Amino acid sequence: MLIRVGHSPDPDDAFMFYALAKDLIPTGEYQFTHELVDIETLNQRAFSGELELTAVSIHAYAFLQDKYLLCNCGASMGDGYGPMVVAREALSADDLRQRRLAIPGKLTSATLSLRLFLGQDFDHVLVPFDQIIPAVAAGEWEGQPVDAGLLIHEGQLTYADAGLKLIVDLGVWWGEETGGLPLPLGANAIRKDLGEKAIADVEKLLYQSIDYGLEHRQPALDYALQYGRDLDNAKADKFVGMYVNDWTRDFGEKGRESVRLFLERGHAAGVLPELVKPEFVGR
Repeated sequence: MLIRVGHSPDPDDAFMFYALAKDLIPTGEYQFTHELVDIETLNQRAFSGELELTAVSIHAYAFLQDKYLLCNCGASMGDGYGPMVVAREALSADDLRQRRLAIPGKLTSATLSLRLFLGQDFDHVLVPFDQIIPAVAAGEWEGQPVDAGLLIHEGQLTYADAGLKLIVDLGVWWGEETGGLPLPLGANAIRKDLGEKAIADVEKLLYQSIDYGLEHRQPALDYALQYGRDLDNAKADKFVGMYVNDWTRDFGEKGRESVRLFLERGHAAGVLPELVKPEFVGR
């Protein structure tokens, strides 16, 4: 059975899929192919259900529950850290509500968490995630003024190199809001129509790939580093450690509760039209 996998071209996803991408674990009757595209593109493609296994934002999952289940492994959780808003100068939350922000996609969990933080909609411009730091530093994107930017992926470790200032870490804010829960950002989703056996088998292989990377950290990191824009080995190791860890092996009850709460708050804020209760494989 062909399993088309979609994930982001960044170090944590590459680390997670290292063993599958390099045929380091036996996959039996399943053949995996990999497509590396940015998370917002994956979110949009998931609406058509073309990929059997795909990374999705928890925000986007709220619109995809008819087609996909959430895998228990493969999560990206911000445990006391997460997407960051940065700017050229110090700004307050009130200031942000009046400014234009560069965001990496309307369906990213980063955007939903920022919407919850601000308590209202905000002026924004869509910018590819790896161009947000230069756009904020330059103060514009394709002729539109940009006052601040919402960072995902490795920009969370490199923004200061461009002279930018941290305004808010949304992972810290979420933890304060929820009594210490991690901020649910991304997950791997598997198509419901594959059937119970294939779903269980593929989730197990995903788990084995994650576990292989964690148990063979340096070769997995060497592979992941090719996707680490502006990251040296030490920063890549730190970034991978932030988003591939025990939360990635399994959401756990605490992680699953945080997903439920994130979707509930998104609905209460009027961002998500339906109150979605997340469905996890086998649960």
